[in-house]
Amino acid sequence: MGVGDSPSQAPMPASYAKYHSPYFTPEMVERLSERQRGKLSITQEEKQRQQACGFIEAIGSKTGFPRKTIATAQNLYHRFHLFFSRKDFSYHDVSLAALYVSTKMHDTLKKPREILMVSYAVRFPELAAKSKSVAGEVDMDPATVEHDRQRLLAVERLMLETICFNFTSRMPFPYVIKICRGLKVPKQMSKLSWRLAIDSFRTQVNLMFPPHVVALACIYLAALLITFEQDLSEIVIEPGCRNPQEIIMLFCARGEWERQYKAHLEDLHEIAHFIIDLLTQGAQNPQATTSPSTPSSPHPNRNPHSNVNPQALAPIPYKPDQLMRLKIAMRETEPAPRVRDFPGWDEFEADMEASVLGRNEGTVRFLFSPPYSANYENDPIEFQRGGRYGVEAMQF
Repeated sequence: MGVGDSPSQAPMPASYAKYHSPYFTPEMVERLSERQRGKLSITQEEKQRQQACGFIEAIGSKTGFPRKTIATAQNLYHRFHLFFSRKDFSYHDVSLAALYVSTKMHDTLKKPREILMVSYAVRFPELAAKSKSVAGEVDMDPATVEHDRQRLLAVERLMLETICFNFTSRMPFPYVIKICRGLKVPKQMSKLSWRLAIDSFRTQVNLMFPPHVVALACIYLAALLITFEQDLSEIVIEPGCRNPQEIIMLFCARGEWERQYKAHLEDLHEIAHFIIDLLTQGAQNPQATTSPSTPSSPHPNRNPHSNVNPQALAPIPYKPDQLMRLKIAMRETEPAPRVRDFPGWDEFEADMEASVLGRNEGTVRFLFSPPYSANYENDPIEFQRGGRYGVEAMQF
């Protein structure tokens, strides 16, 4: 099947309006992912997802892209495979297209050929070591490079359709900083919260929840990881900062903080479990994770063809059995997952969304805002009570 072909054989309507959906419910993500998974098992799908995220991380680090560019590319990769089958696209092609679109979204633009040359160095390190080029470029057949460039641009077009050509991208990182300052979180815990926010983009949580909710969940999980079965005397708490246990007590029960931060207790726990599962995989197989060893973004002046291994990791200080005990402890006290409905989406709409993309038939109007955004603007708090998240995030 060609890059521009649709995986669905459903008849194309003469005219169709596709609204940009900034977030999906977990049920929608699971349903759409199952459609595109094909014959792959859930384990195989997750392995491919982590390979793609690692590939994006490696290229982004070598190129010197800021964290927001890398994180957005990973999120674009996840979104792409809600609508396009995994068996029809190489994760290399989709990853490179995601990175290229992300550079446009964040004004860190690189030409497709530049991204491709760095990707060759990542994919074929033995050829990069033998390269005689002053810039360190891998010697590739020009015809191969041009073919790969055309594939990248073809997938880019499909990826732009999945986001309805909406280049808006909101990141949890500014919220991590602002909330940590507001709560007077210790520096050690703030750094861990930042790293967890980075890791969150290797899961699908940023397709399901707004960035401020993801940031809150990362801060809550950081407090749990620092204190659970740990020697509390080793925690460094600067003067004027709060104890991590106080943060846990704040976010483990309902309270005024839910309205203050426009978040829900259930969502924090759900996001925490997604990230714990990711950490468990990393603890079981350290080569499968690509989380950076520090919370800082890649240095902008780094030589993209240097021999530094961007996937080198700091050892994960948590063991799989310890993380499993943490999950069990959380399950004993946490509330049931929140039921979230999604206006304007049913099974027919989900099927139609997946069938109209990538086809050169009929007329598709790509609209930047979802049809429910007006309701959100009228009453954002009441709108969230109904189980929906609007386009705009909270302001501090």
